[in-house]
Amino acid sequence: GKPSMNPEGKITPLRNHGVYGMSIGLLISNPENSAIVWRGPMVMSALQQLLYQVDWGEKDFLVVDMPPGTGDAQLTLTQRVPLSGSLDSFSKLGHPFDFLIFFWRLGPGAIIVSTPQDIALMDARRGVNMFQKVHVPILGLVENMSFFQCPNCQHKSHIFGTDGVQEAAKEIGVDVIGKVPIEISIRKCSDEGTPVTASEPDSSEASEYLRIAKAVDQKVSETKTALPSVFMD
Repeated sequence: GKPSMNPEGKITPLRNHGVYGMSIGLLISNPENSAIVWRGPMVMSALQQLLYQVDWGEKDFLVVDMPPGTGDAQLTLTQRVPLSGSLDSFSKLGHPFDFLIFFWRLGPGAIIVSTPQDIALMDARRGVNMFQKVHVPILGLVENMSFFQCPNCQHKSHIFGTDGVQEAAKEIGVDVIGKVPIEISIRKCSDEGTPVTASEPDSSEASEYLRIAKAVDQKVSETKTALPSVFMD
């Protein structure tokens, strides 16, 4: 579906499985085939629209699924967001390296998502350094594509290596709060738009996602930190 406008002139986010979500892809025509080629100022404008012109309402968390990189979008997000939050669940963990930035009522924190191989962890460490420089706490690391378990013999194959994320977490001084496997059900459910926690709630994959969510909630309650400077135009 497409988002609508409420009487106050704000965008009403779409809702599914109790989660409210918004994306630039929902605001453009033919999103399946359209390439969004924007320079920095247009990206900043889009971020401002998603943050301030969407009727998020009173929620506990805002979860922002960020692409790899340490550029203007990431810095602007960490420095310009007011201290409030929305959204209460994870988006799809689909990239070899990614940021999940959480904003809650006490301030922001970041989850670093990475596969175990060295090339992905190099970028993950750069992301950690960026967040540390802007005083955004690292809540933990998630190891994505951690292993593949054969559905026939149950043997686990660590396709991208082992212990890479664990070693990085020790260097940074944070915990590994979850390990998401390469699993057909996760891919299938994501493509169908139904989270595995809803379609297969008793599966080990669903349990791992719930464990990550509980770990984040616990980290949020424990985190005491100086907040980044907030600039409002």
